[in-house]
Amino acid sequence: MPTVDARPAPFTFDNDSTALLVIDMQRDFLLPGGFGESLGNDVAQLSRTIQPLAALLAAWRGAGLPIIHTREGHRPDLSDCPPAKLRRGAPAMRIGDPGAFGRILIQGEYGHDIVDELAPLDGEVVLDKPGKGAFYATDLQEILDKLGTTRLIVTGVTTEVCVHTTVREANDRGYECLVLADCVGSYFPEFQRVGLEMIAAQGGIFGWVADSPTVIAAIQEQK
Repeated sequence: MPTVDARPAPFTFDNDSTALLVIDMQRDFLLPGGFGESLGNDVAQLSRTIQPLAALLAAWRGAGLPIIHTREGHRPDLSDCPPAKLRRGAPAMRIGDPGAFGRILIQGEYGHDIVDELAPLDGEVVLDKPGKGAFYATDLQEILDKLGTTRLIVTGVTTEVCVHTTVREANDRGYECLVLADCVGSYFPEFQRVGLEMIAAQGGIFGWVADSPTVIAAIQEQK
């Protein structure tokens, strides 16, 4: 089985029981002028993940392994968005309001979709989620059960919010998670650093942390 150098210890995975999870690599979060930048954030802190993640996707696809993409967003009528979440953002730039890429975080809008460089291919799962965690109010558990998945390679944004929430949810459900430091991003460098430390702390309380080249190398060694 492939093994990668990781913190706090090497991570071993079986191709038949491992899926790649790509969390919320959406235009609203990553592109200049989008929702993320409208809140005063530096989107370059997230866009740096695109190139390594694209390389990982290419290797993962080449090995024929399962990929699940998620998109955070809501129905056009906002019926699945609680008031507490609607209050996020600036008063004139909140979920459902007009933004540079259409209504902010609304399903079907240009900004809600995944950036072009990481666009899902036909046959790859694209899971719309209304919350921060990928398990909340979605079919992710059922999808993973059908795939026979016990391990997740976790990528996406943001490290301390949707990535962390999903890893914690996965940990509670018994999944072993490897988070790739160069393929996850936060608008805040300190949150990035601490978020990754929290995952691998105490012997891997939530999972493992590594970099994508180690995973790519492990996949290619199996060919």
